[in-house]
Amino acid sequence: MMEATVVSDTVNPNRSKNAQVVLSRRSHRRFTGDRLRIILYFPFQGTRLMRVPRISRGFTLVELLVVIGIVGVLVGLLLPAVQAAREAARRMSCSNNFKQIGLAIHNYHSAFKQLPRHKGGTSGFKSGSNSSSLSGTEYWSDDDPPYSHQTNREELSMLMGLTPFIEEQALWEQISNPNAPDTDGSAGDWNAMGPTPNRSNYGPWSTEIPTLRCPSDPGVGIPSMGRTNYAACLGDSPNRGSAGATDQYLNRGINEALYTRASMRGVFVPRQTTRFRDILDGLANTIIAGEIATDLGDMDTRTMPRSDSSVLSDAPYPCNTLQVDADRPQFWAAGTNVLKVAEGRGYRWADGNPVFSVMNTILPPNAKTCVGNDTRGATVVGVPAGSEFTHATPTSAARQTSGFLPPSSRHQGGCHVLMGDGAVQFVTDSIDAGDVTEHPVHFSGVGGQAPGSKSPFGLWGALGTRANHEVIDVEL
Repeated sequence: MMEATVVSDTVNPNRSKNAQVVLSRRSHRRFTGDRLRIILYFPFQGTRLMRVPRISRGFTLVELLVVIGIVGVLVGLLLPAVQAAREAARRMSCSNNFKQIGLAIHNYHSAFKQLPRHKGGTSGFKSGSNSSSLSGTEYWSDDDPPYSHQTNREELSMLMGLTPFIEEQALWEQISNPNAPDTDGSAGDWNAMGPTPNRSNYGPWSTEIPTLRCPSDPGVGIPSMGRTNYAACLGDSPNRGSAGATDQYLNRGINEALYTRASMRGVFVPRQTTRFRDILDGLANTIIAGEIATDLGDMDTRTMPRSDSSVLSDAPYPCNTLQVDADRPQFWAAGTNVLKVAEGRGYRWADGNPVFSVMNTILPPNAKTCVGNDTRGATVVGVPAGSEFTHATPTSAARQTSGFLPPSSRHQGGCHVLMGDGAVQFVTDSIDAGDVTEHPVHFSGVGGQAPGSKSPFGLWGALGTRANHEVIDVEL
């Protein structure tokens, strides 16, 4: 029903043209006809209208504090989720980089019909020498040029050969041609393939390659050179893990070859060519590389190896239990003998020595790391030079020795590994690693340590061997 009321202006009732009509409809009554109530409002002429003040009401202090508290709780709940999401993105990027390396390895094999050699590079005779052996200070001296400029003593990692296959063609051309630039950008005086990988003034060795870095790892800058978070897998034994089948002069000896064949059962073997056809256990069942965290200078047991003369003549168990900080088990105790500050894990992507670019499947992921502590001229206690237990050579420094070097990462609960078929798997710290009180398989071993024996380190050890015929009956 429509109602209308006429309200007239007492001052000027005839000014109907300015009238405003307000109509209201009452819908709650039954409509029986139209009865209009027209309200006509004629504005006053020359008269100021009275404004009704509007009262505004703000927050009280208590209400404001309650709102702030609620916002704080929400932020506290959301921050861990945001951080977890960011780490998940970093972990995925880390995995993608590893897949690129796997693809590069397959492309390399397709091009050259072999895998990139670990600890390859240049070597030769002493200048002016007709000797049949590789002798002379130019191969093993760390002195100033010209000696250390002659060759790189076959100490380059398998990552160096992958540079053209991971979109680093420009870097490869610098390395493969003479006179690559120095670290400061000035013109260098270097032979093709560069000097030994410990030469920090050689520009390419200090280059940071994005594909070789995991975004979850914050390590960067000095005292390292170009870092890597990905390392070659040498199998389930540390023996002969640095020199392979060579002596200190790069001679290939029969005894060294026998020791290496018995112990080095991984896809990569130092100073030896391997191919996919050598992986008889199947590409999908064999680890060819693993992730490693780089050192941050904080005495982390995963990234700064403990140096001990008994490492290779002992089982891995003591490495994983001795000399750790009781309050912080992931760090070494004060006074523990470790490598030098510039010799942390992953500090040199081009260096094939184990501490920098090698992992093995003995101790489980993120376990402690240990290497031998040979100094110049020293050998393992009670073991003659050149035997199967020497980590490197009679003239090697501690950074060149082998040891127990499990993979590691900054991810929670495990790390990535690269399988032979190019798949990247995340392996947890709790993977079956067998009996760590057992010695690795070696040439003079008996029983479970005899050559050809199954890995004493369970599923983890079996995944690291290339042709040991263990059955992998679980899905990673």
